[in-house]
Amino acid sequence: MMRRSCLAAICLAAAGAALAIGPSDRDKPPTTTQVMESAKPLDWRRPDPANTLYMELPGGRVIIELAPRFAPLHVANIKQLVAERFFDGLAVVRVQDNFVAQWGDADKARPTPTALRKIPDETIVAWGKGLPFIKLPDPDGYAPETGWIDGFPAGVERKPSGQAWITHCYGVLGVGREDWPDTGSGAELYVVTGQAPRQLDRNIVTVGRVLRGIELLSSLPRGTGALGFYEKPEQRTAIKAIRLASEVPIAERSNIEVLRTDTPLFTQYVESRRNRRDAWYLVPAGHTDVCNVTIPVRDVK
Repeated sequence: MMRRSCLAAICLAAAGAALAIGPSDRDKPPTTTQVMESAKPLDWRRPDPANTLYMELPGGRVIIELAPRFAPLHVANIKQLVAERFFDGLAVVRVQDNFVAQWGDADKARPTPTALRKIPDETIVAWGKGLPFIKLPDPDGYAPETGWIDGFPAGVERKPSGQAWITHCYGVLGVGREDWPDTGSGAELYVVTGQAPRQLDRNIVTVGRVLRGIELLSSLPRGTGALGFYEKPEQRTAIKAIRLASEVPIAERSNIEVLRTDTPLFTQYVESRRNRRDAWYLVPAGHTDVCNVTIPVRDVK
């Protein structure tokens, strides 16, 4: 009897273990960690060195990916400014809490480079079926549709305007300007370092996003002047240099890869962010917005 009871207990324990990993658990969607663990080499891409900026600060390197599809003329101007070493020795002149970090020639003391010129409006691009738009299934308060184009967070209005644009998510790079119709030349740039200021969408030209090093900008001391500008030059953070990655020797480049947004794995990744099923979460939200889906970046050899 004792032997049978033991065997019965073992069987019950085994049955319990089977239940613990039964079909109901196997059918659960994967967590974010599980999705990323299943990523294959083809799920990643290397940023184009010809469209990647290295911003060298005292604390390290900020890596910025440019978006020529959205603002080709502004991107070309920024590249020319970089080629002429316009930003070298300038500084981060504005850090407004929960908003942006901005840099440029605040004192207007630098000679005007050949790249500075008036540029047409590039706050939006024309919507077309040729745009590689990856749609987020959730509704958005600032755009009829949101998702990703070329890996950049994007808003889309197919009708009546037929427009697409980069949304002002954390880490997005924008072009400082005066009042409209001035669109800025790229000599004054800012990065979003706070909660996504989506009210800026389609009001300012957006030209890229930070891939790595955002903490070097978001952790800077806040400016005490109006709009977060530093009141004294010595409060500013100097820019050692800004270079295109393609201009930097291969041995000195940062070897990183970015998760592609046009793969089945990315669809799984988005779903895992919409419905967090990690052990810590009690209630999956069942919803997310385009700025709340961070795109993973990893180091590679």
